[in-house]
Amino acid sequence: MSTPGRGLHGRVLDTLGPAITAGEYPPGSVLRTDELAQHFQVSRSVMREAVRVLESMHLVESRRRVGVTVRLKAEWNVYDPQVIRWRLAGADRPHQLRSLTVLRSAIEPVAAGLSARHATPEQCAELTECALGMVANSRGHRLEAYLVHDMAFHRVILAASGNEMFARLADVVAEVLAGRTHHEVMFEDPDPAAVTLHVQVAEAVREGDATRAEQLTREITVGALHELDILAP
Repeated sequence: MSTPGRGLHGRVLDTLGPAITAGEYPPGSVLRTDELAQHFQVSRSVMREAVRVLESMHLVESRRRVGVTVRLKAEWNVYDPQVIRWRLAGADRPHQLRSLTVLRSAIEPVAAGLSARHATPEQCAELTECALGMVANSRGHRLEAYLVHDMAFHRVILAASGNEMFARLADVVAEVLAGRTHHEVMFEDPDPAAVTLHVQVAEAVREGDATRAEQLTREITVGALHELDILAP
Protein backbone atom coordinates (compact mmCIF):
# COMPACT_ATOMS: atom_id res chain seq x y z
CA MET A 1 0.00 0.00 0.00
CA SER A 2 1.47 3.34 -1.00
CA THR A 3 2.16 6.05 1.52
CA PRO A 4 -0.73 8.50 1.06
CA GLY A 5 -0.09 12.09 0.05
CA ARG A 6 3.63 11.66 -0.66
CA GLY A 7 3.69 11.19 -4.43
CA LEU A 8 6.81 9.78 -6.06
CA HIS A 9 8.96 9.89 -2.96
CA GLY A 10 6.21 7.96 -1.17
CA ARG A 11 6.64 5.17 -3.71
CA VAL A 12 10.37 5.15 -3.00
CA LEU A 13 9.76 5.04 0.75
CA ASP A 14 7.31 2.15 0.43
CA THR A 15 10.16 0.02 -0.92
CA LEU A 16 13.25 1.47 0.72
CA GLY A 17 11.83 1.86 4.25
CA PRO A 18 10.74 -1.78 4.65
CA ALA A 19 14.05 -2.92 3.12
CA ILE A 20 16.02 -0.98 5.74
CA THR A 21 13.90 -2.11 8.70
CA ALA A 22 14.07 -5.72 7.45
CA GLY A 23 17.87 -5.60 7.46
CA GLU A 24 18.39 -5.76 3.71
CA TYR A 25 20.63 -2.73 4.20
CA PRO A 26 22.56 -3.49 7.42
CA PRO A 27 23.75 -0.69 9.72
CA GLY A 28 26.68 1.10 8.15
CA SER A 29 25.49 0.44 4.60
CA VAL A 30 25.99 3.42 2.30
CA LEU A 31 23.06 4.26 0.02
CA ARG A 32 24.11 5.84 -3.26
CA THR A 33 21.32 8.28 -4.00
CA ASP A 34 22.22 8.61 -7.68
CA GLU A 35 22.04 4.85 -8.11
CA LEU A 36 18.79 4.64 -6.18
CA ALA A 37 17.27 7.46 -8.25
CA GLN A 38 18.06 5.47 -11.39
CA HIS A 39 16.73 2.27 -9.85
CA PHE A 40 13.41 3.85 -8.87
CA GLN A 41 13.32 5.96 -12.04
CA VAL A 42 12.83 9.20 -10.13
CA SER A 43 14.67 12.52 -10.10
CA ARG A 44 17.46 13.32 -7.67
CA SER A 45 15.19 15.85 -5.93
CA VAL A 46 12.59 13.14 -5.31
CA MET A 47 15.28 10.84 -3.97
CA ARG A 48 16.58 13.60 -1.68
CA GLU A 49 13.08 14.14 -0.30
CA ALA A 50 12.76 10.41 0.44
CA VAL A 51 16.11 10.49 2.22
CA ARG A 52 14.98 13.48 4.32
CA VAL A 53 11.99 11.47 5.50
CA LEU A 54 14.21 8.50 6.39
CA GLU A 55 16.53 10.89 8.25
CA SER A 56 13.57 12.25 10.25
CA MET A 57 12.90 8.66 11.35
CA HIS A 58 16.59 8.25 12.29
CA LEU A 59 16.90 5.29 9.93
CA VAL A 60 19.71 6.94 7.97
CA GLU A 61 22.08 9.87 8.27
CA SER A 62 23.87 11.92 5.62
CA ARG A 63 27.60 12.33 6.04
CA ARG A 64 29.74 14.63 3.96
CA ARG A 65 32.15 12.70 1.72
CA VAL A 66 30.51 9.45 2.79
CA GLY A 67 26.90 9.61 1.66
CA VAL A 68 23.67 8.34 3.16
CA THR A 69 24.43 5.73 5.82
CA VAL A 70 22.01 3.32 7.51
CA ARG A 71 21.98 3.90 11.27
CA LEU A 72 22.04 1.34 14.08
CA LYS A 73 18.65 -0.08 15.03
CA ALA A 74 19.10 1.33 18.53
CA GLU A 75 19.03 4.82 17.00
CA TRP A 76 15.80 4.38 15.01
CA ASN A 77 12.70 6.32 16.02
CA VAL A 78 10.83 3.15 16.93
CA TYR A 79 7.76 5.17 17.97
CA ASP A 80 7.23 6.53 14.46
CA PRO A 81 3.98 4.97 13.18
CA GLN A 82 5.44 4.40 9.72
CA VAL A 83 8.51 2.64 11.15
CA ILE A 84 6.19 0.46 13.22
CA ARG A 85 4.15 -0.36 10.10
CA TRP A 86 7.25 -1.32 8.14
CA ARG A 87 8.60 -3.49 10.93
CA LEU A 88 5.27 -5.25 11.36
CA ALA A 89 5.32 -6.07 7.64
CA GLY A 90 8.67 -7.87 7.98
CA ALA A 91 10.00 -11.12 9.38
CA ASP A 92 10.49 -9.56 12.82
CA ARG A 93 6.72 -9.17 13.24
CA PRO A 94 6.26 -11.51 16.27
CA HIS A 95 8.99 -9.75 18.25
CA GLN A 96 7.73 -6.30 17.26
CA LEU A 97 4.13 -7.15 18.19
CA ARG A 98 5.23 -8.49 21.56
CA SER A 99 7.41 -5.46 22.28
CA LEU A 100 4.58 -3.08 21.46
CA THR A 101 2.00 -5.08 23.39
CA VAL A 102 4.23 -5.06 26.47
CA LEU A 103 4.45 -1.28 26.06
CA ARG A 104 0.65 -1.13 25.95
CA SER A 105 0.41 -3.23 29.10
CA ALA A 106 2.62 -0.75 30.93
CA ILE A 107 0.82 2.38 29.74
CA GLU A 108 -2.86 1.74 29.07
CA PRO A 109 -3.98 0.45 32.48
CA VAL A 110 -2.55 3.57 34.14
CA ALA A 111 -4.14 5.74 31.45
CA ALA A 112 -7.51 4.08 32.05
CA GLY A 113 -7.28 4.79 35.78
CA LEU A 114 -6.50 8.42 35.07
CA SER A 115 -9.37 8.57 32.57
CA ALA A 116 -11.78 7.52 35.29
CA ARG A 117 -10.67 10.61 37.21
CA HIS A 118 -10.39 13.11 34.37
CA ALA A 119 -12.64 12.10 31.45
CA THR A 120 -15.23 14.65 30.38
CA PRO A 121 -18.88 13.65 29.88
CA GLU A 122 -18.26 13.87 26.13
CA GLN A 123 -15.29 11.50 26.35
CA CYS A 124 -17.29 9.08 28.49
CA ALA A 125 -20.05 9.08 25.89
CA GLU A 126 -17.55 8.54 23.09
CA LEU A 127 -15.93 5.67 24.97
CA THR A 128 -19.30 3.98 25.45
CA GLU A 129 -20.15 4.49 21.78
CA CYS A 130 -16.83 2.89 20.74
CA ALA A 131 -17.40 -0.09 23.05
CA LEU A 132 -20.90 -0.64 21.67
CA GLY A 133 -19.49 -0.42 18.14
CA MET A 134 -17.01 -3.16 19.05
CA VAL A 135 -19.86 -5.33 20.34
CA ALA A 136 -21.89 -4.75 17.17
CA ASN A 137 -18.99 -5.84 14.95
CA SER A 138 -17.58 -8.64 17.07
CA ARG A 139 -19.32 -11.43 15.13
CA GLY A 140 -19.46 -12.42 11.48
CA HIS A 141 -15.75 -11.95 10.64
CA ARG A 142 -16.05 -8.15 10.56
CA LEU A 143 -12.57 -7.43 11.81
CA GLU A 144 -12.01 -4.26 9.76
CA ALA A 145 -15.19 -2.67 11.08
CA TYR A 146 -14.31 -3.86 14.59
CA LEU A 147 -10.83 -2.35 14.24
CA VAL A 148 -12.24 1.14 13.58
CA HIS A 149 -14.07 1.15 16.92
CA ASP A 150 -11.21 -0.60 18.76
CA MET A 151 -8.66 2.02 17.68
CA ALA A 152 -11.05 4.84 18.54
CA PHE A 153 -11.67 3.33 22.00
CA HIS A 154 -7.99 3.27 22.89
CA ARG A 155 -7.42 6.75 21.50
CA VAL A 156 -10.09 8.08 23.85
CA ILE A 157 -8.59 6.25 26.83
CA LEU A 158 -5.17 7.77 26.21
CA ALA A 159 -6.53 11.26 25.51
CA ALA A 160 -8.95 11.24 28.45
CA SER A 161 -6.11 10.41 30.84
CA GLY A 162 -5.21 14.09 30.80
CA ASN A 163 -1.55 13.14 30.32
CA GLU A 164 -0.20 14.58 27.07
CA MET A 165 2.61 11.98 26.95
CA PHE A 166 0.10 9.14 27.01
CA ALA A 167 -2.07 10.90 24.43
CA ARG A 168 0.87 11.08 22.01
CA LEU A 169 1.09 7.27 22.07
CA ALA A 170 -2.33 6.95 20.43
CA ASP A 171 -0.84 6.46 16.96
CA VAL A 172 1.53 3.80 18.29
CA VAL A 173 -1.33 1.84 19.86
CA ALA A 174 -3.39 2.25 16.69
CA GLU A 175 -0.57 0.72 14.63
CA VAL A 176 -0.37 -2.25 17.02
CA LEU A 177 -4.10 -2.89 16.69
CA ALA A 178 -4.07 -2.41 12.93
CA GLY A 179 -1.00 -4.62 12.54
CA ARG A 180 -2.65 -7.48 14.43
CA THR A 181 -5.66 -7.30 12.13
CA HIS A 182 -3.94 -6.71 8.79
CA HIS A 183 -1.35 -9.42 9.37
CA GLU A 184 -3.94 -11.90 10.66
CA VAL A 185 -2.63 -12.08 14.21
CA MET A 186 -6.23 -12.12 15.39
CA PHE A 187 -8.89 -14.79 15.66
CA GLU A 188 -11.58 -14.62 12.94
CA ASP A 189 -13.84 -13.07 15.57
CA PRO A 190 -12.50 -11.13 18.58
CA ASP A 191 -12.37 -12.90 21.93
CA PRO A 192 -15.81 -12.35 23.52
CA ALA A 193 -14.20 -11.89 26.93
CA ALA A 194 -12.03 -9.07 25.58
CA VAL A 195 -15.05 -7.37 24.01
CA THR A 196 -16.91 -7.54 27.32
CA LEU A 197 -13.90 -6.09 29.13
CA HIS A 198 -13.94 -3.03 26.86
CA VAL A 199 -17.59 -2.43 27.72
CA GLN A 200 -16.78 -2.76 31.42
CA VAL A 201 -13.86 -0.33 31.12
CA ALA A 202 -16.19 2.23 29.56
CA GLU A 203 -18.59 1.74 32.46
CA ALA A 204 -15.81 2.07 35.06
CA VAL A 205 -14.53 5.28 33.47
CA ARG A 206 -18.05 6.72 33.34
CA GLU A 207 -18.58 5.83 37.00
CA GLY A 208 -15.23 7.33 38.03
CA ASP A 209 -13.93 3.99 39.36
CA ALA A 210 -10.21 4.38 38.70
CA THR A 211 -9.14 1.13 40.40
CA ARG A 212 -11.58 -0.97 38.41
CA ALA A 213 -10.79 0.82 35.12
CA GLU A 214 -7.09 0.12 35.60
CA GLN A 215 -7.65 -3.51 36.61
CA LEU A 216 -9.95 -4.25 33.66
CA THR A 217 -7.60 -2.63 31.17
CA ARG A 218 -4.74 -4.70 32.55
CA GLU A 219 -6.82 -7.80 31.86
CA ILE A 220 -7.25 -6.63 28.25
CA THR A 221 -3.51 -6.24 27.72
CA VAL A 222 -2.71 -9.56 29.43
CA GLY A 223 -5.24 -11.21 27.13
CA ALA A 224 -3.58 -9.60 24.11
CA LEU A 225 -0.23 -11.08 25.18
CA HIS A 226 -1.81 -14.51 25.56
CA GLU A 227 -3.23 -14.24 22.04
CA LEU A 228 0.27 -13.54 20.74
CA ASP A 229 1.52 -16.70 22.47
CA ILE A 230 -0.96 -18.63 20.34
CA LEU A 231 -0.95 -16.74 17.05
CA ALA A 232 2.57 -15.28 16.85
CA PRO A 233 4.85 -17.37 19.07
